[in-house]
Amino acid sequence: MSTNGEQFVIDASGNKTAVLLDIDRYSALLEAHEELEAIRAFDEAKASNEEPIPFAQAVKEIEGS
Repeated sequence: MSTNGEQFVIDASGNKTAVLLDIDRYSALLEAHEELEAIRAFDEAKASNEEPIPFAQAVKEIEGS
């Protein structure tokens, strides 16, 4: 049963193997995933015992300068 307009790809055995989503729904899911990943990373950083570093220093380290 599809309640959100998804269309499923079915294999020869009748198993759902993929889903087709409206591009707007797909974009919303990607955005939500990215937000949850950022929250997870924040929570991990907050729970760690590492010493915080200034933002500018973090950017330099990421850029390799």
